[in-house]
Amino acid sequence: MTTTNLPPASQSPAAAFSVQSRRAMVDSQLRTSGVNEPWVLAAMAALPREDFVPENARAGAYTDRAVPLGNGRYLAAPLVHGRMLAEAAPVPTDKALLVSGGSDYLAALLRPLVGSLEVVDAADVATAARSGPYSLIIVDGAAEELPASLTAALADNGRLVTGLVERGITRLATASRVGDAVAVLPLAEMGIPVLAEFAAPKRWSF
Repeated sequence: MTTTNLPPASQSPAAAFSVQSRRAMVDSQLRTSGVNEPWVLAAMAALPREDFVPENARAGAYTDRAVPLGNGRYLAAPLVHGRMLAEAAPVPTDKALLVSGGSDYLAALLRPLVGSLEVVDAADVATAARSGPYSLIIVDGAAEELPASLTAALADNGRLVTGLVERGITRLATASRVGDAVAVLPLAEMGIPVLAEFAAPKRWSF
């Protein structure tokens, strides 16, 4: 069994609680759901999630569901971010783009693992995409429809990891570009916060 190194518990009760909560997150949420990559576990074990939520939500920072941040934004559940990182498989040569779901948590996990990282709000994707192509794109949320400007910014043989909304169900999904085609592969059904900016256009029906 792989062990995960965690910081020693401080004499501060708050610091000790944070360390214990991260250990429980790794052991009871990530490992038990198939996230066993040592580098993912080490990154998530070292980063306090409570630093990325409002003060009044800190007690629930390690629950297995999304934490509301206000204004329709969320910090996704730990398993979502663990699976996204594992599927993304970031490397130091990656030029990466992260579409933020409202929290800097995933950016803080990803930044040390890639060569460069640009973070953009979902509302500003078209502008950020002009700085592509990117070898790795991660969308921290679920999209009914990925913007064409975003998929166009994916480099040949690049990887894209996102949440996907299909018939009201959210799933983790990956995508890759080969030539002019971007193929999307839905994976596991997961509770992923939906990005309103990536809603599918309303179409007339008769």
